[in-house]
Amino acid sequence: MLAEFLGTFVLLLLGTAAVAVAVVGLPGSGRQTSDFGPANWLIITWGWGFAVVFGVYVAGGVSGAHINPAVTLAFAVRRAIPFSKVLPYWGAQLVGAFCGAAVTYSCYRWAIDAANQAAGMTREESLSTYSIFATFPAEYFGGGIWGPLLDQIVGTGILLLLICALIDQRNLAPGANIGPFITGLIVTVIGLTFGTNAGYAINPARDFGPRLFTYFEGWGAIALPGTFDWFSGYWWIPIVGPLIGGIVGVLVYDLIISPVLKARLAAGETPEEGRAPE
Repeated sequence: MLAEFLGTFVLLLLGTAAVAVAVVGLPGSGRQTSDFGPANWLIITWGWGFAVVFGVYVAGGVSGAHINPAVTLAFAVRRAIPFSKVLPYWGAQLVGAFCGAAVTYSCYRWAIDAANQAAGMTREESLSTYSIFATFPAEYFGGGIWGPLLDQIVGTGILLLLICALIDQRNLAPGANIGPFITGLIVTVIGLTFGTNAGYAINPARDFGPRLFTYFEGWGAIALPGTFDWFSGYWWIPIVGPLIGGIVGVLVYDLIISPVLKARLAAGETPEEGRAPE
């Protein structure tokens, strides 16, 4: 549990700090808009990607570095861990996420207050500075639930599908030392391809821990229940969507890829021997 706490803490500390750089830390930032711009979006996506890399390096040798409740639940469904570990892991991940966001805030609170003051907004009105910590859906969803929920299901499903492939030694898994780096690249590519829909939480602790923190620090209804101009009550979608998506991702891998690899292993083939000829 301590390893999951610390790994998730590192993830949220570095990830939210990367968003803080893009939103309030650079000249011209803090424009109070959900459009970060291409350069700022690259800071965010690569920042979160590297945050995953180092969070996994911190905790991987002790707990497996789930650092994500969707990963923990999905691994329990595929019987990679016992269900008795799910709730303790979730608790450690949530507390680590809350604390990581708190430390980022402690370093950037002056920049946050200056950005809000420059825009003439209070924290309760500032979706921009709130976005440093937790997610919200794009305006083009028009306040509908299905679009953001589907985005979270698909994004987390892809995450777990690729993680299953990454750790499967019967497949073409990388060496152990490079695994965390490839995991970070998975999150980076999800951010680059699906991130602008709803902030690619793909991790209930990553969203809900900082959401709780921002609620207590004055962002009010924007954080909980997640209400702003074009949406009301968003808070549950980055929890439910990833939990569903994670299960879908592991089931797809275990239904389509795993049986073939198992059969080839039983036949005495190595992963290289089982590859189709080029």
